[in-house]
Amino acid sequence: MDIFSLLSMIGGLALFLYGMEVLGDGLKKASGGKLEHILEKLTSNKLMAVLLGAGVTAVIQSSSATTVMVVGFVNSGIMKLSQAVGVILGANVGTTVTAWILSLTDVNGSGFFLQLLKPTSFSPILAIIGVCLISIGKKERQKNIGTILIGFAVLMFGMDTMSTAVEPLAEQPEFSHILLMFSNPVLGMLVGLILTAVIQSSSASIGILQALCATGVVSYATAIPIIMGQNVGTCVTALISSAGASKNAKRAALIHLYYNIIKTVAFMAVFYALNAFIHFAFLEEAASALGVAVIHTAFNVAAVIIIFPVSWILEKLAYLTIPETEEEREKEAEKSRKEIQLLDTRFLSTPGFALEQCKNVAVDMADYSREALFLAIQMLDKFDKASADRVVELENIVDHYEDEIGVYLVKLSSRHLTEKDSQHLSVLLHSIGDFERISDHAINIMEAAKEMHAKELDFSRKAREELGIYTGAIKDIINTSVLVFQEEDLKLAAMIEPMEEVIDYLSVEVKKRHMKRLRKGKCTIEMGFILSDIVTNYERVSDHCSNIALSLLQLNEENFEAHEYQEAISSKDNVAFTTEVKHLKERYQLP
Repeated sequence: MDIFSLLSMIGGLALFLYGMEVLGDGLKKASGGKLEHILEKLTSNKLMAVLLGAGVTAVIQSSSATTVMVVGFVNSGIMKLSQAVGVILGANVGTTVTAWILSLTDVNGSGFFLQLLKPTSFSPILAIIGVCLISIGKKERQKNIGTILIGFAVLMFGMDTMSTAVEPLAEQPEFSHILLMFSNPVLGMLVGLILTAVIQSSSASIGILQALCATGVVSYATAIPIIMGQNVGTCVTALISSAGASKNAKRAALIHLYYNIIKTVAFMAVFYALNAFIHFAFLEEAASALGVAVIHTAFNVAAVIIIFPVSWILEKLAYLTIPETEEEREKEAEKSRKEIQLLDTRFLSTPGFALEQCKNVAVDMADYSREALFLAIQMLDKFDKASADRVVELENIVDHYEDEIGVYLVKLSSRHLTEKDSQHLSVLLHSIGDFERISDHAINIMEAAKEMHAKELDFSRKAREELGIYTGAIKDIINTSVLVFQEEDLKLAAMIEPMEEVIDYLSVEVKKRHMKRLRKGKCTIEMGFILSDIVTNYERVSDHCSNIALSLLQLNEENFEAHEYQEAISSKDNVAFTTEVKHLKERYQLP
């Protein structure tokens, strides 16, 4: 093997690994986090968890990615450790699909359809289609499919280049001698383990082994222990991802490790014990890419079938390694909702799902903000210190949420996001700022109630009636805005602007009527200042509700300009808008 063959092999390996990376990224973008969302929701049945783990891994082409996701789920409290076991078992089966795809390099024959199945035949076609979809396609989905096709084509081209480059090694006695060393079960297993641990992908290391099979000097005696070691080496990624995570997340990573160690050691012990008596003849035969795929699949499927009924042992081993303390049990039982656990950095590798988690946390933030506002409003009638303290606590929680979500979204923005995900990210960033400001206004309203209580002040009967109607409008717009944000209901979002218009009208009317009472001596200047503060805060709240709705409308309409939209809908020529405003004015008519 000369220097040029070596360079071809290195180039082929680089293309192979890059193609696998591009293929995986394309599949993750195309799924948009839906696969992970399904995985999160449907794992209560252990058999279903195994099937889902296998299915998701087969699609995203990485058992490491699935397992890291599971570690993130467990760390976030989304998934229980008992649920994680089934997904981990399934992930080890799903990863075998890649080996079957790569085994197509072994297709031989002169027939048209057999020739078409060879990577050298269909990879260029996929590459051309992929380039066209990326260049011409206008929709994000088309570009994602194009990325998947190009990634697959590059992967297969790299595999073919590697296979061709290593063929001269068959004539090198030194290479045959090295491979003969690897036929030692322990040494071969260590080589497979180290290779997979370094490149952090069992699919990629299996592909490299399949490429080496093209030399014709890799026997099954060498291939089998390497395959066994590759199954253990893939655990490194999950173990690394569990560093700094919760104890339960570390246990999930250990379950993955223990499962692969147990099945590998058990297989090798039984297989080589039988070989000592039976002497399997096929071990001396030259391994093929197809043969490697068959062994890899048979080994993993058999392991799941055998271990599945007693999979609770894996969970038990994890708890024996990292015992559950009394403090941990108490902490789990008393876990506060204000701990933002869903925003796990492990989810950043699948941006679509990470964005979905951000949305879930932001919905909680919106609920806290609304709770703070309604509690503050309630204190205008009857102040109590416990409620005031709760408003302060809620405002601090909302501030914490804004900081955590904001930092997480900034990290997420540096990842490869689809155009739609980028727009969603922008909406989330704007919306969390609006919800945080609403909680600030809740503090201001609470302070006004506190001042009234401390000075023993109260509104006149007329002012209380007017403020009650105004408060009803504010509660309605905040409830609608939270629902709009949660459901992304565009029809409901369009209703916010007429409500905001009426609230602006109410602000003017309430202040105007107060001035009349002040001139007649029916109200004090001091109460006037407090009422003005409350009305101003109400008005600001409605402005933030309007911002939230406009952000959502902007997301779903091209060339959308917020100011132009506001001017257009509030125009006298907009019959639907003016009719709705008239209807709302009648609904919130002041006495």
